[in-house]
Amino acid sequence: MSPTTSHSFAPSLALSFALTAVSTGVWAQSAAPAAAGASATASAAPSATAPPAPSPNWGAGLLLSAETQPYKGMDNTLKVLPALQFENRWVRLFGPVLDVKLHEAADSQLALRLRYSDTGYKASDSAFLAGMAERKSGLWLGAKGEWRNGLGQLTGEWMADASNHSKGQQLKLVLETMQHLGPVALVPRLGLVWQDKKHVDYHFGVSEAEARSGRPAYAGAATLNTELGVRLLARLAPQQSVFLDLSATALGSGITDSPLVGRNTVSALRLGYLYRF
Repeated sequence: MSPTTSHSFAPSLALSFALTAVSTGVWAQSAAPAAAGASATASAAPSATAPPAPSPNWGAGLLLSAETQPYKGMDNTLKVLPALQFENRWVRLFGPVLDVKLHEAADSQLALRLRYSDTGYKASDSAFLAGMAERKSGLWLGAKGEWRNGLGQLTGEWMADASNHSKGQQLKLVLETMQHLGPVALVPRLGLVWQDKKHVDYHFGVSEAEARSGRPAYAGAATLNTELGVRLLARLAPQQSVFLDLSATALGSGITDSPLVGRNTVSALRLGYLYRF
């Protein structure tokens, strides 16, 4: 199927996570080794001492994103998106994610999080979706925490639908580690995303009024998705960095049992560039 700019599903959650990880934090700061010619050394194990408050800084970049879609008949998406970054001692903004910092130390972080999530669709996105009511994208509000040691990083996130479209919630846990390969950092990860019944039913349910021949009514159920991914980061210069992020997500049965869904896994490729002023 040809690439298009139709709405995207769960991969957009990984997209915003990848953007945030690349743009900020001890993980991202140390993940892009110095440009060629400079030595790359492994960072020492972090202490519990809070790091100095960051001075205000800005950045801008570009993201190319290609994603497969779970819905029957929906084309894969290809998007080119601008990205704006800002951080000071109180807030961190990158792309669709805004964090309000509550705690920040060398080995842990805690923040309130606001995210715009492009997870909706229109009936016109696929012939199979004809007659379905529009599912809207919206804002999600919650909290996220990070814990690091010498072996890796664990990130936890709880989000609720602040736009009140689905009235749903989701929990996400991501475990990742980092290895330096010369001027490139390799960051493999394993992620688990639990989505409640309301969230799944809104995006993948079929009401009695929407049911058709070959598309029976379906009430979504809470589900658990599993993501495997890897991110490669490189610093081209002190103010410039690039990343490549590859991921595959196995969808839970609450989603795959829906008559709207035509595949059990979705995949994504993202290529990004960031310049810090």
